[in-house]
Amino acid sequence: MALTQVIERIFRRYLPSPFTIAILLTMLTMVLAFCFTENRSEGSHIVAILSYWEDGVWNNGLLVFAYQMMLILVLGHVLVLSKPMERLILRITKLVTSTSNAAVLVALPTMLVAFFNWGLGLIFGAILARKVGEYAQANNIPINYPLVGAAGYGGLMIWHGGISGSAPIKVSEAGHLRKLMENVSNNALFEQLPELISTSSTVFNPWNLALFVIVVSAITLTVHFLGQKAKPTVMSLKEYKFQSIQKENLEGAEKLDYSRIAASIFGVLILLTFLIQYLPALRKLNITPNMLNFFMLGLAIILHGSFKSFLNAIEEAIGDTAGILIQFPLYFGIMGIMANSGMINGISDFFVSISTETTLPIFTFLSAGLVNIFVPSGGGQWAVQGPLVLESALQLGVPLPKAIMALAYGDQVTNMLQPFWALPLLGITKLKAKEILPYTLIFMFVGSLIYIAGLLIW
Repeated sequence: MALTQVIERIFRRYLPSPFTIAILLTMLTMVLAFCFTENRSEGSHIVAILSYWEDGVWNNGLLVFAYQMMLILVLGHVLVLSKPMERLILRITKLVTSTSNAAVLVALPTMLVAFFNWGLGLIFGAILARKVGEYAQANNIPINYPLVGAAGYGGLMIWHGGISGSAPIKVSEAGHLRKLMENVSNNALFEQLPELISTSSTVFNPWNLALFVIVVSAITLTVHFLGQKAKPTVMSLKEYKFQSIQKENLEGAEKLDYSRIAASIFGVLILLTFLIQYLPALRKLNITPNMLNFFMLGLAIILHGSFKSFLNAIEEAIGDTAGILIQFPLYFGIMGIMANSGMINGISDFFVSISTETTLPIFTFLSAGLVNIFVPSGGGQWAVQGPLVLESALQLGVPLPKAIMALAYGDQVTNMLQPFWALPLLGITKLKAKEILPYTLIFMFVGSLIYIAGLLIW
């Protein structure tokens, strides 16, 4: 407990908000670029750096990426708020008999759901943990509620290796790699870049799926073991209420907002279009952000059963995207400075000089875990660190899918230490960071061992 209290104190005292960190990182990048790179323009070096920054902030391709990530989060949250998901959560809570079985009932489905969509997994795990606590309280079942809450956060440790992982689904888009690496690689390395890297080589690679199964199994066994040792805690939870729709005194066109038939027709139309447009890519197991979001949009409208319910859920979920909306352009600006000033080449040359084909993925994993503490967003981290990883991998001959997944593993595992994405869960469960940290740190240690071993064997 002392260790977790120290960690929480460090985060509170020495780490400002993620937005402030993004600003500080921007200023630091400008200073480093000015001090350690050569002027590539005819004018002032500082003016050139500011120009690189502005170009990066408004990079059209990356701004599309930011919007795609926002939709992944929002639509995932919206799906959790639908009636079928509510019934599933309430059905699971009725199986609770003890701390160990409660922790397993929360951890296992949360990780499975997070593999499909990280936004869905985050909110699903939070609400499931809360309802499990309420059920145990109402039925006088003694449980350790902080452990159950930590289990609900476990999905954020496997998300980046899943279908909605920012790096793997973005590189599956045709042309993304070359746009990202413009002004970074020399011509010889740039020509080695493929048009895309299919998710069949990353997310659905047998090695990644094997690691996913091993990590899920290990964390499930871990929470079961911890549940047997953990002491019950006192709870005082009010009922968490799902949204309800009032249909009184509807007139004229208002009825369309509440019409299940209209929602079902439009939802089916979206899914039909999805099959027509994306079935060839789906057969090849190549998932892109647009494909995932289009599917979730149709599914969410159908599951909510009315446009009114869907829009109410959107209003509730949209607040989650504030960090992505304002922070991503700053990360893009950092990437613009690093790419155009030559910083990425210098840093990648350093990593190449101390690495081999075997050790580079391990260094990538460790550095990604460290960067995640300061850039708590997989999408933002890919924009900043992705070019560096790709450049180093090309120089050493490391397979690009392996290098990308090494970054994904490192980014996701330290979510168990970085409390930024835990904030929605803490708000729903009414727990504090210091209460779940003792358990999430254990998850991080177990997951790290598995991912490092997997990268060495892969």
